[in-house]
Amino acid sequence: MPELKRLHADHAPAVLAFELANRAYFAASVPDRGDDYFDRFADRHDALLAEQEAGACTFYVLVDEDGSVLGRFNLYDAEDGTAQLGYRVAEQAAGRGLATATVAELCRIAAAGHGLHTLRAATSHDNAASRQVLTKAGFVPTGPAGPADLGGKSGTWYRRDLRP
Repeated sequence: MPELKRLHADHAPAVLAFELANRAYFAASVPDRGDDYFDRFADRHDALLAEQEAGACTFYVLVDEDGSVLGRFNLYDAEDGTAQLGYRVAEQAAGRGLATATVAELCRIAAAGHGLHTLRAATSHDNAASRQVLTKAGFVPTGPAGPADLGGKSGTWYRRDLRP
């Protein structure tokens, strides 16, 4: 059974393998990270851990039983009880309900473990799977997301209130 774990230094090789194996798959729906991301992956991973340590962001990985990464789920730009949610799931794990279940789990963690009361997420109009994940996880559309929000694409912002 896959397990959601907070990102740590030891995850670096599995996260890099995940990103490389799914690069073309991700680029079909979100902007490609670019060669520099992969060339400087170790530095970027260390920077994410430093951001997490500072408390502005929290990064999670969905780890399979064999130690491979099936997805990344991030809470970032946390301020005044609100944070943005970002996620990506491996092509091999898509369509199995893992993203929806993990986003729902992260909503519980965000409220109970991070004191957040609201999550926001944006997805492009051409990413039907992400829109479905957000809707099934209790997010509601709140308005348009522009190209600046989504790497050149237009889409929709979603919001979920985490308070009971």
